[in-house]
Amino acid sequence: MALKERIGTVVSDKMDKTVVVAVINRYPHPTYKKIVSRTTRYKAHDPENICVLGDRVKIRETRPLSAHKRWAIEEILNKTSHAKEVKK
Repeated sequence: MALKERIGTVVSDKMDKTVVVAVINRYPHPTYKKIVSRTTRYKAHDPENICVLGDRVKIRETRPLSAHKRWAIEEILNKTSHAKEVKK
């Protein structure tokens, strides 16, 4: 069985070793044929805390790591220029 992969944008990096990735799915509405966008947010494992807000990342499915975390960062596609703040 192949593991699922998604590409999305990091929308939150406030947790330790976890980021929230928003994936936008676009599809035509079945009746009206207008393009509709639906955003799904995934919690993904980031063990080195290297992802920052706005990064474009590829995530892959993994075993359950916590109550809500089922995805892991595979690679960072586009890095933003935001400086990572020191967490206190």
